[in-house]
Amino acid sequence: MWISPEEVLLANALWVSERANPFFILQRRKGHGKGGGITGLLVGTLDVVLDSSARVAPYRILHQTGESQLFWSIACGSSRKEITEHWEWLEANLLQTLSIFDNDEDITTFVKGKIQGIIAEENKSKLAQEDEDSGKFREAEVKMRRLFGMPDEEKLVNYYSCSYWKGRVPRQGWAYLSVNHLCFYSFLLGKEVTLVVQWTDVTQLEKNATLLFPESVRVSTRTTEHYFSMFLNINDTFKLMEQLANIAMRQLLDNEGFAADRSLPKPCKTLKNVSALKRDLDARAKNERYRALFRLTPEERLDGHTDCTLWTPFAKMHIVGQLFVSNNYICFTSREEDLCQLIIPLREVSIVEKADSSSVLPCPVSISTKSKMTFLFANLRDRDFLVQRISDFLQRTPDNLWSDARDLTGHSGSPSPGTSLPSSPPSSGAGGLQGRHYSSSLPTASQGLLRIYQKDAPEDLGPKATKEKMKEESWNIHFFEFGRGVCMYRTSKTRELVLNGIPETLRGELWLLFSGAQNEMATHPGYYGELVEQAMGLCTLATEEIERDLHRSMPEHHAFQNETGIAALRRVLTAYACRNPGIGYCQAMNIVTSVLLLYCTEEEAFWLLVALCERMLPDYYNTRVVGALVDQGVFEELTRECLPLLYEHMQDLGVISTISLSWFLTLFLSVMPFDSAAVVVDCFFYEGIKVIFQVALAVLHANMDHLLSCSDEGEAMTILGRYLDNVVNKQTVSPPIPHLHALLTSGDQPPPEIDVFELVKASYEKFGSLRADVIEQMRFKQRLKVIHSLEDTAKRSVVRAIMTESAFSIEELEDLYVLFKAKHITSCYWGGSSEATDRHDPSLPYLEQYRIDLGQFSQLFGSLATWPCGVHSPTLAARLFRLLDHNKDGLINFKEFVTGLSGMYHGDMTEKLKLLYKLHLPPALCPEEAESALEATQFFTDDTQGEDVKEGGDAKGEADEKKEDKVKDYKYYLRMWAKEKEPKKETIKDLPRMNQEQFIELCKTLYNMFSEDSLEQELYHAIATVASLLLRIGEVGKKFTNNGAKKLDAASALAVIPPGPPAADPLQPAHEDSNGEGGSGQSQVCRALAEAQLETPPQQTSDEDVKDDTSVSSYSMVSGGSLQCEDIADDTVLIGCGDQRRGSSLDGDWSITFEQVLASMLTEPPLVNYFEKKGDIRANMASCRAQRGVERQMSSSSDHELAHHSV
Repeated sequence: MWISPEEVLLANALWVSERANPFFILQRRKGHGKGGGITGLLVGTLDVVLDSSARVAPYRILHQTGESQLFWSIACGSSRKEITEHWEWLEANLLQTLSIFDNDEDITTFVKGKIQGIIAEENKSKLAQEDEDSGKFREAEVKMRRLFGMPDEEKLVNYYSCSYWKGRVPRQGWAYLSVNHLCFYSFLLGKEVTLVVQWTDVTQLEKNATLLFPESVRVSTRTTEHYFSMFLNINDTFKLMEQLANIAMRQLLDNEGFAADRSLPKPCKTLKNVSALKRDLDARAKNERYRALFRLTPEERLDGHTDCTLWTPFAKMHIVGQLFVSNNYICFTSREEDLCQLIIPLREVSIVEKADSSSVLPCPVSISTKSKMTFLFANLRDRDFLVQRISDFLQRTPDNLWSDARDLTGHSGSPSPGTSLPSSPPSSGAGGLQGRHYSSSLPTASQGLLRIYQKDAPEDLGPKATKEKMKEESWNIHFFEFGRGVCMYRTSKTRELVLNGIPETLRGELWLLFSGAQNEMATHPGYYGELVEQAMGLCTLATEEIERDLHRSMPEHHAFQNETGIAALRRVLTAYACRNPGIGYCQAMNIVTSVLLLYCTEEEAFWLLVALCERMLPDYYNTRVVGALVDQGVFEELTRECLPLLYEHMQDLGVISTISLSWFLTLFLSVMPFDSAAVVVDCFFYEGIKVIFQVALAVLHANMDHLLSCSDEGEAMTILGRYLDNVVNKQTVSPPIPHLHALLTSGDQPPPEIDVFELVKASYEKFGSLRADVIEQMRFKQRLKVIHSLEDTAKRSVVRAIMTESAFSIEELEDLYVLFKAKHITSCYWGGSSEATDRHDPSLPYLEQYRIDLGQFSQLFGSLATWPCGVHSPTLAARLFRLLDHNKDGLINFKEFVTGLSGMYHGDMTEKLKLLYKLHLPPALCPEEAESALEATQFFTDDTQGEDVKEGGDAKGEADEKKEDKVKDYKYYLRMWAKEKEPKKETIKDLPRMNQEQFIELCKTLYNMFSEDSLEQELYHAIATVASLLLRIGEVGKKFTNNGAKKLDAASALAVIPPGPPAADPLQPAHEDSNGEGGSGQSQVCRALAEAQLETPPQQTSDEDVKDDTSVSSYSMVSGGSLQCEDIADDTVLIGCGDQRRGSSLDGDWSITFEQVLASMLTEPPLVNYFEKKGDIRANMASCRAQRGVERQMSSSSDHELAHHSV
């Protein structure tokens, strides 16, 4: 690249001059490439260890004038090809101009000005992303791409000096962490170490310290382990590795590629050692922690945070903590855990002002809300900047967002905002609501199902009701002291009240508050109602599953024994399936949602479901329940740490993985009586997932003695099931409802009842030390295992489904699937001709989920195909791709891919020739002509009568179907589907005829296939003989057609043909494809080739003479090694054509059949041996893996730049 001219005092120090002219010198750095001796080795080693090679490219161009000893560096390059382009440009554009100048200073001034002008032009086209990165980082990124052959799409995140342990010997070098790869490079005294690991291949990341590997990072894949040590800051490096591996797992899970966050605030100054991507990832990590801490939506972006103090009126003291500001919220958390937490939505803020500063209260800021609460923050370092940022965010906050004032006076349950807000839903009295699926007049739109069915019940004055009233009063006192609504102070007192149980009248309100769902509902008024109207009436797979499970949702509860509850449940689940098609509907969502509807309105239950599925239980309810499986792995690890004896015994029984999945998916709602499980859900909404782990561990601990005495899985399941069935809520005021599971599992002597509050209390006493950050760390480890386990399961499923239809072994199919999947993943992050979402559809079966486009298929074809065609390979790959792409969507799945390869490797000669024959017929034609050629071929077939009968039958069938009712239509399509599923046995007689142009393309392909074979000459002579024979067969068939002859069999044809020419079958009436490639330069060459073959002198009577003449003619045409249309110019004289070459069109009556091609091929032993030869798929797959799927950006010179690449 061109660089701003810099002075160079010692031009030859550590450099070797390779080219020179009066004004410029091209130099290569010692130690780069071959030679250099001991000096070169030392320079290369120093460059790697000191990272000078990141700043010093291996090639450069200097400018000099006359006898001056002063040089100017004007260009550098990472490869000889790049620097040679610059050198040639200088020679072509500047040398003649510089020779005109008389003054050396003018020459130097002109050169410097010209180079700076070129750089200025290049900078105009550069992306802003590149401008953000420092020069050093850009140079390191260029070096990474040069060392490891990465394309420009691969972005470097950061690089570190470290040691890579190869055996017991550490290799000092540099680790490069890019978005998709972990790379390492070392060059020490002539020994080079290169390592490339895809993040998607990483199965375990671990930071450990042993005697052999002191403070090292272990990176494990399926096949090997890599150790890295000697990091300057191992913690930062390991965190970045975890983050990149997490992004890769997310890519495997839902096919989301990495996209840089463009909404990040610009840095005040460019950081020398931090790239824009690294800053992006750091900001993502902070945002995730911030959102998880305060239960905020994924759209929230943390703007900044600062230390401060908060005045707490309830405690009459200042609490030390941190203040966070984002685009929609001001949040505070105390330094001491659980002391105080505060969330202030900007939509609630009315006044932000700077208060008077004093020695007691330095730099205070007062924030007042619409609910008449005032918060006083002090000890702020940069108060003016903070107030300005908050003011900026307040100006962007919409004024029409309705507030949560209803929460200050009591929980009415109505989502209806004030009438003065234009964005609110219409009132219930509006006539426009007639016929709507959801309106505010519905009973479930204003109150929960429990309140609906208990409003007519007589007032209970017993001890349970008194206890409930006392709970309500305790919460009212708490609201008076700490505030009510989203701006409430959340303290240890709040937690204590939650653990003692939330009153049923306040449960819905507090669930909304603690989960963060209230914020989303407040900022999206009317959203649920509109979503219901869009979703209801749609028929999808999700809606069918919802309808099937509606009556299985708490059937023992009277609220769901009538249409009111069922209809509300249907609306909520259908609306969410419409909102999030990626999840749609998953079993267990119905159970959770039905409990939410008991205590909340429909809209509140919907937003609570959103909070559960998208934030609090991530990936739990997708098609593969990945989140639940991850937490199941975390639970097993926690059991091993907290209950080691029980863990070993349970592992032997295989119980933990069986029992825990339903516990986590339904939050114990499916295994406990719902009023007991509701207490666990209370704690879950306040504390998060740690409560579920604590309660699960407490259940195992309480049954430890019984479980240790179990001898099989069934007995352990029975013990745990009966225990959970008898967990009761003795304080509930709801009438007792028998738990359905308990009715089925109860014995003669039921075990004693367990108070749910005692169980929750025991879980906090014994396992309350669990921390959310520790759980997240354990989740990361388990996520790697779970997703790779799911990938292995998918691979086995695909192989089982396809193994009966393929001749490949199981091991070969598994290796092919890995290569196919790797190519698909590569296309996701390095781009392709289609979107990643088009290439991956999780709703499809495993066999059809992953697809590749033509670009990726061509790369795999070039590595795996048994027919090497040199430069003709891309053309053949494109034709095979179009042949395999049955639905014409530009993508093929793994089954189609294996089908194409199976014919090449395991088919007999007939199968291989049939495949080759098809590759030169529609649909395997050029894309612009494929459709018309396909139509022509389907029309002009041998079996025209059969086609007519079939088409007539179809037309008649369609006419009949129009008269039938919808049931008949449904059955008709079922029959058609069953008919399509029947295996179609294609015979060689079903193949269409081949016209002259297609035959010429087939000959060209064969010539290219044989150009790299050891028996090249024999194969050329053989194919020349066959080509000549087939051309004559076509000519004979044409004569029969022109004379109006009818179809004749092979015996009658031989009786008619004179004995002189080679034997040929007469052809059936010629129905050729006239929509060929006519009109292009390539077709003119093809016509010339055809004419050259057809003009063979007719006087020859000996078969040997004919063979010799055509062999010489054909061989002369391919003497260059391979026959390409581009290699034959218009003025080329073809042997056999002489000076009589004409530009006439192809013969439209000429055609041959596949039987004739096969019979002709069988007459030549070299061709028979070639096509009967078996290919070695394992060797080809090994070479394909070694290539790493990307074209190496290697220098074209004799220098061996990075000759050894290990993956």
